[in-house]
Amino acid sequence: MTDRTDDVTVSFTQMKDGTRDDYRLLAEHEADYHSGTADRLLKELKAQGAESLSGYKISRLEHGLQAATRARRDGADLDWVVAALLHDIGDRLAPQNHDKMAAEILRPFVREEVAWVVEHHGVFQMAYYAHHYGWDRELRQQFAGSPYYQSCVDFCERWDQSSFDPDYPMDSLESFADDVRAVFARKAYAADVLQEGVVTGLPRLG
Repeated sequence: MTDRTDDVTVSFTQMKDGTRDDYRLLAEHEADYHSGTADRLLKELKAQGAESLSGYKISRLEHGLQAATRARRDGADLDWVVAALLHDIGDRLAPQNHDKMAAEILRPFVREEVAWVVEHHGVFQMAYYAHHYGWDRELRQQFAGSPYYQSCVDFCERWDQSSFDPDYPMDSLESFADDVRAVFARKAYAADVLQEGVVTGLPRLG
């Protein structure tokens, strides 16, 4: 953390009036704040254990834990495990577009493939239930040309739609804390992290 005085503030009330020293001060504050992103996300996950969409057999926290545990036990890499844990992180604040919210949180810190899968998993999940509402369960076909299409199909089949089982022995949130911190400690938008256009897919089973 940067050595600074917390009660020092900028001189301006309109951003256009800020000085170089003002913006250097803000950069120090922002660096400190950014370093706490992982812990704020873990706190939000805990909140999903107490407040989440009712009707399911498990909470949204348990759903995320179960999906991440499945990914971990399948031998998935860090990006996939953390994405599985956080893929529904937007449910409390953005229930109508939670997938896109989660993707934007992850996008600077994971492979492009993984962020794309999280962004689109809501549409891909419709294959399992949309017909019960009279909707088109094949809306995901609009993305059939994406190199990440099959990764999203597999993510939903293996780790998402299957993770609503109260009897599944899931790992604890604490066991994923270091994984989340490792991902969000990365340099945002680093080319070697984003790996644009690279398709790894999910780990093979067996």
